[in-house]
Amino acid sequence: MSKIAVVYWSGTGNTMKMAEAVAEGAQNAGAEVSLLTAAEFGPADVAAYDAIAFGCPSMGAEQLEETEFEPMFASVEGALAGKKTALFGSWGWGGGVWMDDWKARTEGDGADLAGTVICANEPDEDALAQCRDLGASLA
Repeated sequence: MSKIAVVYWSGTGNTMKMAEAVAEGAQNAGAEVSLLTAAEFGPADVAAYDAIAFGCPSMGAEQLEETEFEPMFASVEGALAGKKTALFGSWGWGGGVWMDDWKARTEGDGADLAGTVICANEPDEDALAQCRDLGASLA
């Protein structure tokens, strides 16, 4: 059984809903899943998981949340080489450039990127289904 961490930051609850769907998909595929906020995860935790899904909404000028998520993500980047990862999040303005930038950054870290899911504002059933599929792909 694979161990999956779903690590997220959510300001309005949209990314939290997506995180719960990713976790559900991984669990339904037989994985042992830990659903964690960005504040609960750090570099020492990376090795304990076979795969990690990171979730963060677009903030400001299409960037990761700066107070909790970005510092956490920057701190774990050095341990992502070869690690199966996935990225997800929502946005309320712009066109999703933050995800393209985040994807390139994660691939530059040497991570094995399994996929990404983004949606505008609150995730609809289609976006949640994509999140469940993303979780299953990590398992």
